[in-house]
Amino acid sequence: MTDSRIAIVVPVYNHDQTVADVVIRAKGHGYPVFVVDDGSTDESYSKLRGIENIHLLQHRINQGKGAALVTGFQAAQQVADWAITMDADGQHNPDDLVNLVQAIPKDVRPIILGRRQGMDNYNVPWTSRFGREFSNFWVWTSGGQWLRDSQSGFRIYPLPETLNLGVCSERFQFEVEVLVRAGWKKIPVIEVRVGVTYEAPGKRKSHFRPFVDFLRNSQVFTHLILTRFFRFLFRGKQP
Repeated sequence: MTDSRIAIVVPVYNHDQTVADVVIRAKGHGYPVFVVDDGSTDESYSKLRGIENIHLLQHRINQGKGAALVTGFQAAQQVADWAITMDADGQHNPDDLVNLVQAIPKDVRPIILGRRQGMDNYNVPWTSRFGREFSNFWVWTSGGQWLRDSQSGFRIYPLPETLNLGVCSERFQFEVEVLVRAGWKKIPVIEVRVGVTYEAPGKRKSHFRPFVDFLRNSQVFTHLILTRFFRFLFRGKQP
């Protein structure tokens, strides 16, 4: 790909032990870095303030990962046509972004999705493994393409196409809703293998709440499936 208008967007919520290392390593690849602190109550924001040459944005109160990504995208589109996203918890290797960038076709503007390898590792919680399979199935059922890691947050999004998809979710569900709506718009999704690192049980800080987020996922997929059904039902019947 010859287009160099790429930025990195990192959403952060209470990851003061890992975020500085993630951001510094990401910054080393030479792209503008936009970090969105989503109302952290730990030392995340103060640690980020000490890193030079990044664009640091802040939500005063926690709004959710999706809202943080949108804030980052809106800022990044002033200087970039693409946004690389990665999580602040250290599970993604920033050096893998090279593989994602190389996978962008010359004449197509897809979403590039990092398919995490090693998800069968002992340290990977069962909720992550189950959640991935659950999400894969319902993304496909809702009208997206069949994917093997629809919950991966390590991606490249085309801007402004992503911002124009009409995604409603503001929390973790933002990332799966994007994939479904991209399928409706015929925006392709390309999966690229990336590594993943999970700390030993008890050491990794996760904001995923199995029961609450399962309900939210179910609500989002129900809405998407019904929307798809009615779009199909009334297609061609409009005056």
